[in-house]
Amino acid sequence: MIAICPPSCGRSATSLHGDALLSGRPACAFVFFFKLSILKLHNDPATTLNTVTAYGPDYIEVNQVRFSHAVAFGPEGAVAEWPVRSPADITSALLEQAAGLSRAARDPMAFLDDPEPSNGELPGARPPDAPEVLLVGTGARQKMLPPAALRPLLAIGVGIEVMDTQAAARTYNILMAEGRRVVVALLPPHGDA
Repeated sequence: MIAICPPSCGRSATSLHGDALLSGRPACAFVFFFKLSILKLHNDPATTLNTVTAYGPDYIEVNQVRFSHAVAFGPEGAVAEWPVRSPADITSALLEQAAGLSRAARDPMAFLDDPEPSNGELPGARPPDAPEVLLVGTGARQKMLPPAALRPLLAIGVGIEVMDTQAAARTYNILMAEGRRVVVALLPPHGDA
């Protein structure tokens, strides 16, 4: 309990606290007592979800495990090594791998047998297991990727955001904490400024 005395009383809050709390009765007829509750205004970290816990000039730390190579992961599942050493190595196939999608062999004429889209669905709509967005951290500096590498994922409704690794790590943690379907692929900065 905290005792609060109105300013007209002239007593300091410290002496009022002592008088009221030690004697069990208020020192002023106008004292109000409040019971305080402590409320946390932030979420507890979800310890079961993959979280970027640190990064440095030559590493990325996920769930307090340090990696010195490129990694790709989502909120759940394994943190996989991503076989990319520089942004120039990134292809559409590697972006699909990072997003957890696989290219299934398909007859090029199979689209003729597909049902007509209903409920406003677009042909090539995002598969149910695909992330909403793939974040790509390109190292110490943002390096734009060629449009041809982005086109296949964009065509099926997966958003791609390319940024420096530190920004991608922070953005991933925020989106993951919001419960979004996000995947991140991060290259260690390696001081490539």
